[in-house]
Amino acid sequence: MTAPAQLKVLSIAELQPGMYVVAVHKQKGKVEIKTQGWARTAAVIAQLKQKGVLELVVDLSKTLEQPKVDAAAPAEAESAATSRSREKVSFEQELGQANLLYQQAKGLQKKAFADIQAGRALNLQQFQDCATGFIDSVFRNQDALLCISRIREKDAYLLEHSVNVSILMTIFAKQMKFDEDLIQQLATGALLHDIGKILVPDSILNKPGKLTAEEFAEMRRHVVYSKEILDKIPGLSPISIDVAAVHHERLDGKGYPHGLAESQISVYGRMISIVDTYDAITAQRCYKEGQTGISALKILKRESPASFDPVLLAQFIKAIGIHPVGTLVKLSNEKLGIVLKANELDPLRPVIKVFYNCKFKRYIEISIVDLASNKVDLEIEGAVMPEDFGIDIIRFFRQSVLE
Repeated sequence: MTAPAQLKVLSIAELQPGMYVVAVHKQKGKVEIKTQGWARTAAVIAQLKQKGVLELVVDLSKTLEQPKVDAAAPAEAESAATSRSREKVSFEQELGQANLLYQQAKGLQKKAFADIQAGRALNLQQFQDCATGFIDSVFRNQDALLCISRIREKDAYLLEHSVNVSILMTIFAKQMKFDEDLIQQLATGALLHDIGKILVPDSILNKPGKLTAEEFAEMRRHVVYSKEILDKIPGLSPISIDVAAVHHERLDGKGYPHGLAESQISVYGRMISIVDTYDAITAQRCYKEGQTGISALKILKRESPASFDPVLLAQFIKAIGIHPVGTLVKLSNEKLGIVLKANELDPLRPVIKVFYNCKFKRYIEISIVDLASNKVDLEIEGAVMPEDFGIDIIRFFRQSVLE
């Protein structure tokens, strides 16, 4: 027998995770509760407060029971859990876990696409758990996940792009010093931002030539499809949905699907547009060669402030570095190497894993070179693409970096 409703008006300060929200009773903004549901997390409550909600109608008969915590020392328990998962480790120590997280995230994307095609509901908790895994890894050592995300498979763009964008968004949000709840919402939204592409015909999605006007219009509709899918996921944060809905909007109003003006695009929307564009430019696809990270950053800077927020772009560059970890670079001694670690005090002189001689066109004994060392008289001439030297970077990476 269903319990009778126990409706009560509560202030936003009284709203607790697990309470069932029926309607907004009083607010300073224009929030609409399209569907009744549970405020499952503190992050959702914070978002309502941020949007100006003052009072809500809740049904106390539907309140979810929250997990019990040891009352003797809740703060200590939380602190211990945080220290276990967030203790800083070396690049080498984190790399294996980062690779596992990445492969699991790709598997989750593949399953989500299959679920949508089969008409099944998406499992929000799985995406949130994936985002939490990224956050933990980034806080332990962000270079590991950043490095993994740079090693791309040419025919796996649909699976890898959203995973990479989520990783970059997590690193970006960490640089912005956002709290963890907000970072998780942003990372979750980034994981789901292109989910609507599975509804775009393959003939358009993977067409090697130029799209017709009709095909291009259909391709652009993937943003609308994504939002329609995400609007149906109970408990998904409005911030996560916003990230997916506006990632192709631009500050000059020339973006899509709605041509929003600068004042209509949130800081989170501005962030995702930078991250999404950066990853798209650097990606290898079946119909397009990727460009170097430096080239992508130059394009983003050139299109600022018209399309992209220059202040946020500066923070993004600071977050990932001038030469992001995982970048293939050519040194002044005619040798190639992969950037393994950034030098915060000297961004132009990272730690490099050297493995190839350009002059003699052959692999050489691997060596680790810290360009910031006083004993090293080398400079980076520039980032390069492995295809230019006939290098199978994925094979090399798996053999020499992950092992």
